[in-house]
Amino acid sequence: MSWADVWEAMFGGLPYYGEILALVSNSVVAGAVLGLVGGLIGVFIMQRDMAFAVHGISELSFAGAAAALLIGVDVVTGSIVGSLVAAGIIGWLGARARDRNSIIGVLMPFGLGLGILFLSLYNGRTANRFSLLTGQIVSVQSDQLGWLIGIGAFVLVGLVMIWRPLRFDSLDPQSAAARGVPTTAVSFAFMLLLGLIVAVAVHIIGALLVMALLVTPAAAAMRIASGPIAVPALAAVFGVVSAVGGILLAIAGTLPVSPYITTISFAIYLVCRLVGARRGAP
Repeated sequence: MSWADVWEAMFGGLPYYGEILALVSNSVVAGAVLGLVGGLIGVFIMQRDMAFAVHGISELSFAGAAAALLIGVDVVTGSIVGSLVAAGIIGWLGARARDRNSIIGVLMPFGLGLGILFLSLYNGRTANRFSLLTGQIVSVQSDQLGWLIGIGAFVLVGLVMIWRPLRFDSLDPQSAAARGVPTTAVSFAFMLLLGLIVAVAVHIIGALLVMALLVTPAAAAMRIASGPIAVPALAAVFGVVSAVGGILLAIAGTLPVSPYITTISFAIYLVCRLVGARRGAP
């Protein structure tokens, strides 16, 4: 591939940028919602050491979306069902970290295998199959946008409602249990909220790269901040910048959106890590 081909792939759409942006406005809105909610929930993912769980849930979400694509029903519904099944199993059986990691290790190849099977049986457009793995900026249709925004709003409200007990349980589960916090119920509710937002992430960035918006922004924020307000606020900002910035860059060419989102997210993390190191952060 020549440099001219690379330039065309990355910036060939610049003369038509305004028209393309109008076509993907739904995805920009959905990406902003995902970045905001993903950054906030990512703080608890990091505090509870559950980054591995995000990937496990995304694999079954991918399987559910692939099954929906195969039988001709709404893909968002399929991914939600797959995510909630995975989140429920992990939340129910994985109370301890060792058990949780074992369960996730079993679910991941099972979900990925099912997804590949369903996609192999699907005879429709190849782009539809590829988008479930790596994201597709034009995959969010008008009828789906309401669902995605509604899911994001529901997760956000749910997080606000359980914020204090969830934070207590995330930082010191033994003390939280001793103080009467219903840790089992809080953990299960958190897993269901996580499953819902993962289902949204699959449609923006793809099943393979959801951690770029649900883990990396929070990890970056925790390198340069430590307060109970500063960390979630920064994580939300980093998530929105990564998601929306990636989409706005991707529409200038023909490349998938996921490399842009993951690159921006990773660059933010590197900068925060360097800043944290200069400040003497661990």
